[in-house]
Amino acid sequence: MFEVFSRGYYLGRLYVTPTDGDHALMHNEQHERINEEVYATGDGLERLDTPLVMKLETRHFPVHGAADVPTNTLALPEPMLEETSVRNPPSLQEVFLARRERARQLLSIAGGWQTDDATSSDDWPSTAGT
Repeated sequence: MFEVFSRGYYLGRLYVTPTDGDHALMHNEQHERINEEVYATGDGLERLDTPLVMKLETRHFPVHGAADVPTNTLALPEPMLEETSVRNPPSLQEVFLARRERARQLLSIAGGWQTDDATSSDDWPSTAGT
């Protein structure tokens, strides 16, 4: 689903659709799998519900898991979706997934990354199979 794009991001394509909720969402099993492959360090037990940080067009946002979102779909709150060029959703769009260190940086600014881990390794494999 996602391939290495740069030192800070993976690039993927997801169907973007509106949601009535307040948060960006994707299918919870996909969310956990991507979280494990991209954000987990492999050291002991780790939370797999940490928000993924994605970017659509020029906006970054945290993405949470939800059982009622179809696979390969990014559900955005309607006000957020209205700020994009997406028309006639669901629409297949290029989406960036922040790599671990970039996500940590963005979430720490927003107050959403709670960790004591001081490592800075970001040598993550491609998540093309997810």
